[in-house]
Amino acid sequence: MSVLVNKDSNIIVQGFTGSEGTFHAGQMIEYGTNVVGGVTPGKGGQEHLGKPVFNTVKEAVEKVNADTTIIFVPPAFAADAIKEAADAGIKVIITITEGIPVADMVKAADYIKDKDCRLVGPNCPGVITPGEAKVGIMPGFVFKEGKVGIVSKSGTLTYEASDQVVKQGYGISTAIGIGGDPIIGTTTKEAVELFMNDPETEAVVMIGEIGGQLEADAARWIKETGNKKPVVGFIAGETAPAGRTMGHAGAIVGGSEDTAQAKKAIMRECGIHVVDSPAEIGKKVAEVLGK
Repeated sequence: MSVLVNKDSNIIVQGFTGSEGTFHAGQMIEYGTNVVGGVTPGKGGQEHLGKPVFNTVKEAVEKVNADTTIIFVPPAFAADAIKEAADAGIKVIITITEGIPVADMVKAADYIKDKDCRLVGPNCPGVITPGEAKVGIMPGFVFKEGKVGIVSKSGTLTYEASDQVVKQGYGISTAIGIGGDPIIGTTTKEAVELFMNDPETEAVVMIGEIGGQLEADAARWIKETGNKKPVVGFIAGETAPAGRTMGHAGAIVGGSEDTAQAKKAIMRECGIHVVDSPAEIGKKVAEVLGK
């Protein structure tokens, strides 16, 4: 079982023929992901990496039944690419692009909120269901099939957590990199909720960072709904000075609940198994599942 993407997803790449789109689409195809084509305005009718190129997302939906897209469009045009995908009826919109202006994302998020679609990202590594579909930029070989879901604001910590879980003898159901920008589509709580509702995910790893309320919101929701599955949590940025943006655009301490210490305290109060170092994630997963 999986969430968001699987072997049956019909995936297109927006920004297909650009350097980033070409490289990562090639890696996705090599992994075995069902890439059915791509979109580059003005290059419709051509073939690229053995797949058809379309001028518009609407055309891709009509001709190859696309239902999932991954966006490698430059920042100035990426918000329009998200809106175009939503208008065309794409169900899962995974946006890798970093540096989309916040004002553009505010408009895009508002535009798609009443559409039947789910946005993941932007500024994220994507989503992978091991052995079925890699819709992103993550190193596929790190992820093995299993029953632990991962939701993370950090790309590299997603890979690190997966590697540790696999080395402990467990695998990953799906890993979702939600991105670290101030305005993102799928929140930590929403991603955790997907895993809680997935019958084959037995535990969840929740990786957050300083800034914002997403982890606190997720923790409180987990407690309110009865801690159905064990959750292992980590918050990056313990040593970050207040008021300084660290790494991601959204990783900035603004209020009393934005600090790593405050978030970890809230998570512990809500029954989450919090670790103080990312090096402890795998061991903690083995501990809670071993029980």
